[in-house]
Amino acid sequence: MAHLNNQSKFAAVLPAGGLGKRMGATVPKQLLTLQGKPLYFHSLETFLSIDKIVEVILVVPEDWVSHFERELSEESGFLKEFRAKLKIVIGGKERWQSVREGVLAINKASYVLVHDVARPFVSKECILESCRVLEAQGACIVARPVSDTVKVVQAGLVQRTLDRNLVWLAQTPQSCEVALLKSLYQTIEESPLGFTPTDEASILEYFKIPVHVIPGDTLNDKVTTPKDWERFSAIK
Repeated sequence: MAHLNNQSKFAAVLPAGGLGKRMGATVPKQLLTLQGKPLYFHSLETFLSIDKIVEVILVVPEDWVSHFERELSEESGFLKEFRAKLKIVIGGKERWQSVREGVLAINKASYVLVHDVARPFVSKECILESCRVLEAQGACIVARPVSDTVKVVQAGLVQRTLDRNLVWLAQTPQSCEVALLKSLYQTIEESPLGFTPTDEASILEYFKIPVHVIPGDTLNDKVTTPKDWERFSAIK
């Protein structure tokens, strides 16, 4: 396993701006309590605890900025050494625009890992492996191979079967050089995309930039529905 360059600096951008409508809650799902702490705390604390991560940008909805600031203040008991790394910024209308705001706020790191706070149990090993692959090979994502047969369905009818050996479920972190992402965002500003990117990899793919894959696992799945919440609440 390759070792990280001691001089390399990494940032994490954590979009926490979704409303989580499928959870059926009255507050954003990232603020709901999972195993004794807000959902977003789990991944936030994991990234903040890693020495190679020198900046953590938490991207939040404009209407909830004061809530996050109170929860993460020194007065609330949030660790002072973590607070020094942390920056809170306001997100955009779409997820990719929120990530852009987070990336543009980076000023210390050369590399960035983007991670959804709705994936609370990302491991330090997964994060460090993302750092290693990013530094050695370039842009990368964490993804999980599918085990079921995959069908393409339209209007309730099966159209065809895909080769499941070629199909992976994208997870996060999704990682890239900061300068490259900033350059692509500038290009998009000048010439908007004809689609709404659902993740960072789709932007890189559009510009023909190779994206490497790191195998993920079910522990890094996303909390989306009440059933997901039940499953993650039971994890020890």
